[in-house]
Amino acid sequence: MSTASPLKPAIEGWFTLHPERPALLGTRCAGCGSFFFPKETLYCRNPQCTSREFSEVELSRTGKVWSFTTNHYAPPAPYISPQPFKPYTIAAVELDKEKMVVLGQMVDGLSAADLKAGMEVELVLEPLYQEDGEDVVTWKWKPLPTP
Repeated sequence: MSTASPLKPAIEGWFTLHPERPALLGTRCAGCGSFFFPKETLYCRNPQCTSREFSEVELSRTGKVWSFTTNHYAPPAPYISPQPFKPYTIAAVELDKEKMVVLGQMVDGLSAADLKAGMEVELVLEPLYQEDGEDVVTWKWKPLPTP
């Protein structure tokens, strides 16, 4: 990933662009403390809460693999995938602090055979595709070294 020019996010406002410590941007309900990703702005999705007040928060950068698979088909528009399409591995990760599950791609080069439930991962930025010669980045999950 090039650091000469500013990073261009695949989805504006969903994650920070700090190359060394990126984070997903979510919201926390002022009424019940529930976390949401993507951000919630209208009403709390907790059926026992009536709050409509939220604060933006950076979510945990680490978590544990909850489930995973390999995507063998190009997703439909508006998703942009490299051409020719190559299968990629996705994982549902339970964030350490919030205990919510967030879906995302695994870093390039990992297959489902490399993963196991409970594996610890961290959030990183990687290019998703190129646009006008620039890398467009997204968050991905990268396994943490095992102790």
